[in-house]
Amino acid sequence: MLIRIFLQHQWKETIRSSVWQRNKIANFFVGFFGFIMIAYLLMLGIFIDPIVRKMYPDEDIVMIFSGVIIYYLGFDLLVRYFMQALPTFAIESYLHLPIRKRTMVHFVASKSIFHFLNLFGLLIFLPFGLTTVLPDYGGVAAILWIITIILLVLNNNFLATYFKRQLVSRPLITLAAGLFLVGLAVLDKYDIIKLSSISSSFIEIILQHPVFIILPVLFVLSSYSLNYFFLKSKMYPDEIIKSKSTQVQDIPRIKYLNSMGLTGDLILLDMKLWWRHKRTRTILYLFPLFVGYGLFFYPNPIYKEDISWLLFIGTFMTGGMTMNYLNYAFGYESNHFDGILTRRVDMDIYIRAKLSIGMLIDTICFIITIPYLFFSYDILVINLVAYLFNLGFLSYLLLYMATFNKKRMDLSKGSSFNYQGVGLMNWLVLIPAFLLPILIYTPFGMTGNKYAGLAMIACIGIIGFLTRKFWTRMIEKSFYAHKYEMAEGFREGS
Repeated sequence: MLIRIFLQHQWKETIRSSVWQRNKIANFFVGFFGFIMIAYLLMLGIFIDPIVRKMYPDEDIVMIFSGVIIYYLGFDLLVRYFMQALPTFAIESYLHLPIRKRTMVHFVASKSIFHFLNLFGLLIFLPFGLTTVLPDYGGVAAILWIITIILLVLNNNFLATYFKRQLVSRPLITLAAGLFLVGLAVLDKYDIIKLSSISSSFIEIILQHPVFIILPVLFVLSSYSLNYFFLKSKMYPDEIIKSKSTQVQDIPRIKYLNSMGLTGDLILLDMKLWWRHKRTRTILYLFPLFVGYGLFFYPNPIYKEDISWLLFIGTFMTGGMTMNYLNYAFGYESNHFDGILTRRVDMDIYIRAKLSIGMLIDTICFIITIPYLFFSYDILVINLVAYLFNLGFLSYLLLYMATFNKKRMDLSKGSSFNYQGVGLMNWLVLIPAFLLPILIYTPFGMTGNKYAGLAMIACIGIIGFLTRKFWTRMIEKSFYAHKYEMAEGFREGS
């Protein structure tokens, strides 16, 4: 009864929110593409049997597919960690009512079961279980196989939410889990252990001895219990107040920033803003994905010969985080933008502070990508060129275009599938960010002068950095010209 009431309240809260009302068209398209995705996954689940049989004509298809499941679960856990929003519930509004706390905790802990990522796995595995496992192994084995997969997917669901919650309070737990998964992937790559054999053997044991179905059940209960007891320890009013009060001083003052005067103070305020709010903090969690993007392509020799594609990867790795910062630099401050305009702040210093943060992020990302030189020295040169381009051209372009942003941004919500505060201009600015280096390089590459093309891109960045005072003044003029339009847009929905 209470769970039904909680669900009704959550649904009303969603459809009555100003964000939902303003983005009805966007919600329609998201639902439409979601429907298409469901149809594709369902077709994949239905036709995957003949595809696998064609690839492995003399093998046990069920065991082959069962061996791949562990890789699916690993990818699914990674996607959930970066894209699945944590389930939330306004517990404070119910604490004064005669409702058992454990009921509310159970509701929050189990709310993530209804996430669409759980449906995706079911759309693939359920048809396969009915079309392949059922004819080959019989009805009991098919039911056991389907239940096992569902339990493993739910275990992933609870593990992802637990690690995301622990990242704030105990980041070492999440770091240890990430290193463990990376270690397994490395051991599997070099054939020290075979994850596919472990996966297929595990499922084969359950099919032959149904009593072992208790193992995935225990996995789910354990991961659910981790979420339950963690949430239960955080739901008391004194704990909530304590966490909010201690979070204010979570970033200490940095001596170097103190020596920069007002610019340092503004940089420190931006750092605190990023760490304290859910939406910006979610982007910080994506940092390993940005700098590790090259690992998906550099090991493949096919991509090492395509300089244009390597330029795209280098621009993404060294400038991706900066794009997320400078592209929405003023939107992140939409909640208190009026206060900034009323303060006696030198806007030249204010803009230089934001550019300094963007360039600092570029520099950190480039330094972290230096070890990619072990794949090829050309990769280091290309990443250096992309870094200079981001430093001397893209940083100024992003902040200049940010002065045209008029959409308010709610930082209390995660960034996964959240396009609130994102406008057409934020997407258009990414076109020159990625295409311009490729367009500059292409004529040189076609004539066999690849280093001349890379040098031209680097020169644009160096010239832009040397003339930074001119570009800073241009951004400042645009800011003064649009600041009242920005403030009016940021007030909407407040």
